[in-house]
Amino acid sequence: MGDEAPTLAADAAALPPEGVRPGLGRPSARPSVAQAEPLLKAESLNQYYGGSHILRSVSLEARVGEVTVVLGRNGVGKTTLLKSLMGVVPVRSGRVLFDGDDIAHETPYERVRRGIGYVPQGREIFSRLTVGENLAMGLAYRPGSTRLPPELFELFPVLKQMLNRRGGDLSGGQQQQLAIARALAAGPRLLVLDEPTEGIQPSIIKDIGRVIRMLADTGLPIDGQPRRMAIVLVEQYYDFAEQLADRYLVMERGEIVQQGRGADMAAEGARARMSI
Repeated sequence: MGDEAPTLAADAAALPPEGVRPGLGRPSARPSVAQAEPLLKAESLNQYYGGSHILRSVSLEARVGEVTVVLGRNGVGKTTLLKSLMGVVPVRSGRVLFDGDDIAHETPYERVRRGIGYVPQGREIFSRLTVGENLAMGLAYRPGSTRLPPELFELFPVLKQMLNRRGGDLSGGQQQQLAIARALAAGPRLLVLDEPTEGIQPSIIKDIGRVIRMLADTGLPIDGQPRRMAIVLVEQYYDFAEQLADRYLVMERGEIVQQGRGADMAAEGARARMSI
C-alpha cells in the first residue's frame, strides 16, 4: 500500500511565505527561547556494551521551543544516546536532568510520566493491534477513561480513517505517523525521535517535518492549551536535519565532535562530517 500524505492542521499547513526555509515552512519570526533554561540536560554520559566504550562523556541540552538535532553516521552511538536518555539502557556514569531533577536512575515509564515522549528507530508499533489500540498505548499510565486527544487526528488525518485497521497493515509512512501520534497522546513536554525519516517517502517526510516544527514553535493544542515542546531529533538525512535544527551536534565514535546553531550548519561544514 502506498503512503497517503496527511493534510496537516491549519496552523501547520498555512505557514508564512516570507522568511521560511525551503520545504518545511520554517518561520523566521519565532518566540525567543535563547535565555530559557534547558528542559533536558545530559551531562558527561558514559555507556559501555561489554568492553566497548559506546558513549564517551556525551553532553547535550534541549530547550522548550527548540529542535536539537544529533547527527552522525551509523554506529557512532546516536541510538544508544537516546536509549540512555529514556532509561532503556542504564548509563555507566553521568547525569540526565529533566526540569532540574536527576532522572538517570529512573525507569522508562517513570520518565514518560514526567512528560517525555519517545519515537524509537524502526517505529516499533504493535503490528497485531489496531491503530486505535496502538494510540491507546500512549495513554497506558493515564486513567482508563482518558480519551485520545482529537488533535492527533488533525495532525495525522489518515490515522482516523484507519482506526480499526491493524498497525501491521499500514504503509511505512503511516506507521511512522502512528508512532509519533502514540508518543504525543499523553501530551509530553519533551519529544525524542530516532530517525523518523528512515524508509519514508519524500511527501511524508515533508509533512513529518512540518509537524515537528509546529510542535516546537506552537505546541500541540490539547484541550485548547497549546504548549511548546523541546525536541531531540536523531537524524542521518542531512537536508531534513538542517531545515529543522535550532541547535545541532555531530557524533563520531561515541563523542560530540562538533556543535552549534542550526543556522550555522552549512558554514561550519556539518555535512562533510557525515561523510568522513
